[in-house]
Amino acid sequence: MRKHERAVPERTALPPVVDRATFDADLNHLRAREKAHTREGDEITAQRKRLPMVEVDASIPVTGPDGPVTLLEAFEGRTQLLAYYYMWHTGHPAEEQCQGCTWCTGQVQEISYLHSRDITFAVFAQGPYAESRAYRDFMGWTMPWYSGVGSLERLLVGRNIGQMYLISYVRQGDRVFETYWTTMRGVEVMDNNYALMDLTVYGRQEPFEDSPDGWPKQWATEDPVLPKVIDGRPIAQWSRIEAGRLTS
Repeated sequence: MRKHERAVPERTALPPVVDRATFDADLNHLRAREKAHTREGDEITAQRKRLPMVEVDASIPVTGPDGPVTLLEAFEGRTQLLAYYYMWHTGHPAEEQCQGCTWCTGQVQEISYLHSRDITFAVFAQGPYAESRAYRDFMGWTMPWYSGVGSLERLLVGRNIGQMYLISYVRQGDRVFETYWTTMRGVEVMDNNYALMDLTVYGRQEPFEDSPDGWPKQWATEDPVLPKVIDGRPIAQWSRIEAGRLTS
């Protein structure tokens, strides 16, 4: 086992074993709730589309690879923009950067589908451009990357700077409007691993989950809020280190 891999104890707690007919009956009962949940999600999405919007100054600058650009230019000519506000610890090494932001951002890789629907996805780091961009390159990410330093008070008006946010914008000509924002567990929409974990019998193995007695909670000891670290590093960093990438 590699040093950075986590030891997995032998599992002893398991669901009861039943015949196929009993299994199918219980699964069908759950399936009815799943379908209701899906329909409720569709209704929430429909309500989200009907929210009012607030105008944002389209000239607010963010810093990109060629220097300052406007919020409007970050749309890259598309009608909609999804901006992820990446938490950043200025001056800290890669292993001390936000594990939750690393977890979510690293899973937004194929953005051509968003582009096909006239949507641009970009990261607005809450730290200096050169420093945060070096982290982006170390992680091997390819999405557009900007720094919001100097403009965060205007971009995140009324919200706490230093917290993760996913914000939806739309433009009409040269005018920009904010239509929705979410934070904390709301940004899990960027993630597919949690959704896959939720389909398994042991789930995420995190403290908040409602699991039967004896179910493993292997991720209760590293960090009670964002347990996504092994040996002091965000999990996704280890494959990059093994590939020989430098962290600075």
